[in-house]
Amino acid sequence: MKTFALHRNMTTLAIAASALMLAAVPSWAASLDHVEQQKVLRVAVDLNAPPYGMKDAALKEVGSDVESAQLLAGDLGVALEIVPTTQANRIPFLLTDKADVVISSLTITPERQKVVDFTIPYAVIQSVIAAPADVVIKSMDDLAGKTVVTARGTTNDANVTKMAPKSTSIVRYENDATAMTAVTSGRGNIYSGAPAIIASLNKQLEADGKAPLETKIVMATSQLGIGVAKDNQALLDKMNELVRTNLKNGELNTIYKKYHGADLPDEIVN
Repeated sequence: MKTFALHRNMTTLAIAASALMLAAVPSWAASLDHVEQQKVLRVAVDLNAPPYGMKDAALKEVGSDVESAQLLAGDLGVALEIVPTTQANRIPFLLTDKADVVISSLTITPERQKVVDFTIPYAVIQSVIAAPADVVIKSMDDLAGKTVVTARGTTNDANVTKMAPKSTSIVRYENDATAMTAVTSGRGNIYSGAPAIIASLNKQLEADGKAPLETKIVMATSQLGIGVAKDNQALLDKMNELVRTNLKNGELNTIYKKYHGADLPDEIVN
């Protein structure tokens, strides 16, 4: 028990140290003028986070974040360059000029707002605990002594780390794709993730003749924003303008509903 608590504290300290390091990294992301001159918008997207970002059978980049990026780049009148990233590297890619913006299921949080700026919300995401029907989980306390699988560096990781009992074993994988593989291969059956990711995971489980997961607890409902480097006000303002326009005309809602099976909530659209 003491060993786990020590490991947990060390993990917390490591996350805090990483945040401080990121805060110290200067922002070199391209300005709006540069993007328009180059006629290319570089967008960091995690392609291992279905249905936000993924590749189809033909290895084409698809997903709600991919289509949202395509929509906004088109409205800006520039070509889209998808910069594949991981969930842990979304903000570092932005701060080291590997991308101009991040559209990658990036939850707006106070901690992240210290490092980057966010547009108004363009979508939402829930953070849930899911497990097979025969696994009894009625509250976070029921995770005591159990193993929970999640993707490293995500809001789901942060939520379960903060809310679960100290005796919970949290196994972190590099991204949702590898975390999902851990569940389908039997290395865990409790998942901290988003409902859309759970739905994608269930398709794989059912195809393998295994029990699907069901949502046991909703830890949080969060808003997603487009990440823009600090001191890049013109690009931030333009992204906000494009998001507002496409929320008003329904284009972003159409994309969200296509991949998530539900409309955006009123507080996002209005």
